[in-house]
This record gives sequence, C-alpha cells and structure tokens, in this order.
Amino acid sequence: MKAKIFILIALLFGLSSAYCQIDLSKEYAQEKEEVKEALKEIEQSIRNNETDKLISMHAYGPKFTEFQDGGKRQGSKENEEFERNFLGSITEVEKWDWEDLEIHIYGGDVANVTFHSNFKFDRGEEAYDLKMQGTLLFIKTSDGWKITHEHMAPLAENTP
Repeated sequence: MKAKIFILIALLFGLSSAYCQIDLSKEYAQEKEEVKEALKEIEQSIRNNETDKLISMHAYGPKFTEFQDGGKRQGSKENEEFERNFLGSITEVEKWDWEDLEIHIYGGDVANVTFHSNFKFDRGEEAYDLKMQGTLLFIKTSDGWKITHEHMAPLAENTP
C-alpha cells in the first residue's frame, strides 16, 4: 500500500512539474507586440510630459526594484520620485532611440526588455545626451504590461 501511494505521489509530482515548465523557445508574438506598444507609450508620455501616465506604467509595490548608475537597490518611492522630478521635467526630446532592443517573453506574462538607449533631451536650459544600457522587467496585469524592475547604467563608449 505504501509503495502504491509513493508511486502515485511521484507521478503527480512529475506531471505537475512537467506541466509548470516554461517553454523557453516559444516566441509569444502578440505579447511581444504589446510590450513594444508599452515602450511607445512610455516614450510618448515622456515627450508629452505626461508624468502621471508614465507613473501608471509601473507596478509599484513591495516587489518593485530599481538599480541606477551603480547605486544601491531602490524601491517604488525612489523610482517614482526620480520619474516625477527628472523625467517629468523634460522640456524637449530631440532623440529617443531604443537601440539593440530585445524583448523576451516568458510564459506569456513576463517580459525582459534589454536595450542601449540613445536619448537626447532638454530639461529647461540643460541638455542631456544619454547613452545607457538598460533592462526593464515587465509583468502582464489586468491593466496591461507594467514595469516591475528597472536597471540603467552608463554604456562604455568602447563597448564592441
């Protein structure tokens, strides 16, 4: 009897773990297009100085994290403050290119977006020309794709 129960448990565990496997080769074309649209919305909200729209693109809460310029990990509060005070004060965008953009979807509801930014913009009288490497981790929610992690760092000029 114990052997039968053990075999049954082993089979159930094996089937459940096989069922929960994520197919890493699946492309998720529709979800990839949805994330591209989210990136366009992010850019447009910055161009239009719609800070509240930009903030709404984030999944703020205890699981949100951010790394920026080699600093320590930050959370929702620090990210929202940066988004409002820095990105929210952009007065003109000359260039906003997501270069070398890659979007990888996992399980249909997680997206890892990597890119090299080539952003030129003004904040009042101050001009910025930012070449950065970035990662955005999105999750699909009932309200669409939301950023749950950001990682931005300067891009070395001599990177191959």
